[in-house]
Amino acid sequence: MKLHIEQFTLAHFRRHALSLAAFALCTGNALAIEPFTVKDIRVEGLQRTEAGTVFSYLPVKVGEQFDDAKSTTAIKSLYATGFFKDVQIEAQDGVLIVLLEERPTIAGVEFTGTKEFEKDALVKALKDIGVGESRIFDKATVDRAEQELKRQYLSKGLYGMQITTTITPIERNRVNVTFAVDEGEVAKIAQINIIGNKAFSDGEIRDLLTLTTPGWFTWYTKADQYSKQKLSGDIETLRSFYQNRGYLEMQILSTQISITPDKKDIYITINLDEGDKYTVSDIKLEGDTLGREEELASLLLLKSGNIYNAARLTESTKRISERMGNFGYAFANVNANPVLNKEKKEVAFTIFVDPGKRVYVRRINLAGNTRTRDEVIRREFRQFESSWYDGEKIKTSRDRVERLGYFKDVTIETPEVPTSVDQVDVNLTVTEKPTGNLMFGAGYSSAEKLTLTGSIQQANAFGSGDTIGLDVNTSRQNRTIAVAHTDPYFTDDGVSRNIELYLRTTRPIIGSTGDYKIQTTGGALRFGVPFSEVDTVFFGLGFERTKVETYYLSPPRYLQYVADYGNGSKDINSINYGIGEAVTNSYPLTAAWQRDSRDSVLTPTIGRYQRANLELAAFGSFKYYRAIYNAQLFQPIYRSVVLALNGEFDYGHGLGGKPFPLFKNFYAGGIGSVRGYEPSSLGTRDPNGDALGGSTRVLANVELQIPFPGADKSLRWFTFVDGGNVFDEGQKIRPKDLRFSAGIGISWISPVGPLKLSFGKALNAKPDDKKQTFQFQMGTGF
Repeated sequence: MKLHIEQFTLAHFRRHALSLAAFALCTGNALAIEPFTVKDIRVEGLQRTEAGTVFSYLPVKVGEQFDDAKSTTAIKSLYATGFFKDVQIEAQDGVLIVLLEERPTIAGVEFTGTKEFEKDALVKALKDIGVGESRIFDKATVDRAEQELKRQYLSKGLYGMQITTTITPIERNRVNVTFAVDEGEVAKIAQINIIGNKAFSDGEIRDLLTLTTPGWFTWYTKADQYSKQKLSGDIETLRSFYQNRGYLEMQILSTQISITPDKKDIYITINLDEGDKYTVSDIKLEGDTLGREEELASLLLLKSGNIYNAARLTESTKRISERMGNFGYAFANVNANPVLNKEKKEVAFTIFVDPGKRVYVRRINLAGNTRTRDEVIRREFRQFESSWYDGEKIKTSRDRVERLGYFKDVTIETPEVPTSVDQVDVNLTVTEKPTGNLMFGAGYSSAEKLTLTGSIQQANAFGSGDTIGLDVNTSRQNRTIAVAHTDPYFTDDGVSRNIELYLRTTRPIIGSTGDYKIQTTGGALRFGVPFSEVDTVFFGLGFERTKVETYYLSPPRYLQYVADYGNGSKDINSINYGIGEAVTNSYPLTAAWQRDSRDSVLTPTIGRYQRANLELAAFGSFKYYRAIYNAQLFQPIYRSVVLALNGEFDYGHGLGGKPFPLFKNFYAGGIGSVRGYEPSSLGTRDPNGDALGGSTRVLANVELQIPFPGADKSLRWFTFVDGGNVFDEGQKIRPKDLRFSAGIGISWISPVGPLKLSFGKALNAKPDDKKQTFQFQMGTGF
C-alpha cells in the first residue's frame, strides 16, 4: 500500500513528521518535504547519553539546509550507535527536533544453579560478548550469550541442562539479567560400538581410545564424558594404529553419536574399513641428496620386506629433513610417494629430497627474560649468528637453556627474514620463574619428627646465573649449617667453580638405643670442566675436621673407635671404656665424571644420567678412598607413562693399614634407597640392634611414573620395586642378603622443594629388620 502524503501539509499540523525510523528503514519510503534551513536543533528523551554525542552523529548543523536525504542518514546513524530503541525526527518552525528513546542499560548479571563453572569466570566471559554491567541491553546479544553458555555446558557433557533467562526492568531505565541454570546430570558414555573391524577385536580397539565407559577412575579423568575434541583425537589414534600395522588404506567411514531421550546415556558407533595389509616392496631416495645418499639411506627406519608402518615412514622423512637442516638446509622438503600393487598387496616408496636453498642465521633474538641477563642465555647457545643454520645445534641450544632451570617455558622459532631468501632469525622466548627460595619454619618427617629449617638460596642471583645458598637444618639426626657459591661459567669456556663451607652434626635416628655425635667441619673447592654437551669432569680439594663423641650408651663400634683413635679409656673392662672424643683431620681430593642427557633435571621423561665419583684422602689422620657410581635411565613406554631405572654401587676402603672410617659409612633403608624399611636401618647391627651402615652399598630401583591428567606436570603417582643393602668392609655381597620392597607413591615438585610420599611393603624382611610402611621426605630425587 502506498502512502499518499500530498494531503498532509504544515498548515494542518504544528509539527510535521519528516521521517519515522521503522518506516524509512523497513519500507524504503520517505516523507517528501521541502528543504529548509535549520534555525536550531533540540534533542528530547535523553537520560544517560550526552546531547553532544547525538549532535556528532547528525549530518546537519544550525544554519545548514535539511532535506530527506539528511533525515534518512541521521536516523540510520543514530540507530547504528546501538544506544537507542526508537528515533524520530520532527520539524517545527525551522527547529529540528530529535525525539529519542534510549535502550536500557544492564545493571547487573546474575547466575543461579551454576556448579560446573565459576561465577566470576562466567561474568567475565559474557562481558566479553557484550552482556555485562553498564553495557547497553540488546536482546539479540543476550540470546547469543545464552547460546554460548549452552555450548559450554554441552562441551562438559551436560546435555540435560536447561537455561532460563529473565530480564527484570528497574529504575532509571535499567535492567537486571538473570541466567537460571538447571545443570541436570552429566551424560555418560554407555557404549562404544566398533563396526567393520576384522583384524583386531572390539576390546583391542576400545583400549586405544581415550573415551570409555564408566570405570574406576573415570570420576577423575572424565573419560566417560563425550567430547568432540576427544573423539577426533581417538579417530586419529585409531587410524595411526592401523596404519602402523600395515593397513595403508584404512578409512573411518563414519561416526554416529546418539543420546537417549532422558539425555543421560550416549552411544558412540565407529564405522571403519580396514582395507588390505601391505608389505613394503621397495624404498629408495631420489632428488638432490648432496652426495650423501648412503648417509641419508641409513636414516630410513622402514626397509624393503617390512610390514608398512606409517610412524616409521614419517620418522624416516623427519630424520632426513633434520639431517639436511644440520647442513644448513633449513627448509628441505622430504616427501614419500607411494606406488601400490593391490594384487600383491605391496607398496613401493620413492622418497624425494629437495634441499632448497642453504640458509644462515642472521640474528638470535631473546624475549621474555625480564630478569635473567642476555649473556646467561646466549652462552648456552651452540648456534651462532652469521653462520650456517644447524638444526641440531639449535635444538641443543634450546635444551641447554631449559636445563638451566630458570624458566617455566622455553620455545624457539626460526622464521625467515622477509627481505631475504637465504636467511633466518632464531627467536628464543622464555617465561621467567622464581629461582630464589627463602624459607624459615618447621617441618615434620616420619623419621625425625619435628625439625626447624631455614634456608636462603638463589639459583640465578641477580640474573647472573650464579647460585648462592645458605642452609640451616636443626634436625636431630642431621644438623647442618652450610654456605655455598657456584659460578657455572667461572671461565668463558664453561668451567664451573663451587665453593662450600659447612658444619654438619650427625646423631642416630629416633628410636635408636645408643647415642653418639659426629661433628664435621670443613670446606671444599671444586671445578667442573665440560668435555662435551653431556659430559663434565669435576675435580677439587677439601678439608674436613671430624670429631666423634661417645657416651655410656654409645654403640660398641663407636666406643672402640674412640678408644683406638681418641682419648677414651682403652681398658675394655672399664665402665669408661671408649667414652670421650676422637678428632681427625683429612684432606680429601675429589674427581668425578658426569654424563647427563635427561630432558629435565627435576621431572625427566627421557634420557640417561651417570655419575662416577672418587674421594681420596691420602693425607691426614685417616687415609681412605670412597667411590660412588650412579646410573639412571628414563624411558617413555606408553603415552605419558615413564619407566625410571636407578642403580647405584658404592665402595669405601681404608688405606695405610687403617680401617675405613665409620663416619664415612654408607646407609640404606627409606626413601632414596630401599623403601618399606626404616631410614638407615639396613645392614650390620650392634648388640643394641642399631644399624651401623657399611663400607659397601648396592641399590636398585624401578619406578613406573604416571602423571595426573590436567595437573602440574611434576605431580605424578608411581609404583616401585626397590632392592639393596649395605655390607661391612670385607663382607661378601650375596644376593640372599639383599632386601626388597614394592609399593606405590606420589611425587611432586612443591613450592618448598621435591616431595615424595610412598606406601611400601617389605618383601623379604628378616625378623630383626625394622619395617616402615608409610614414608615421606622433602628434597629427594629418585
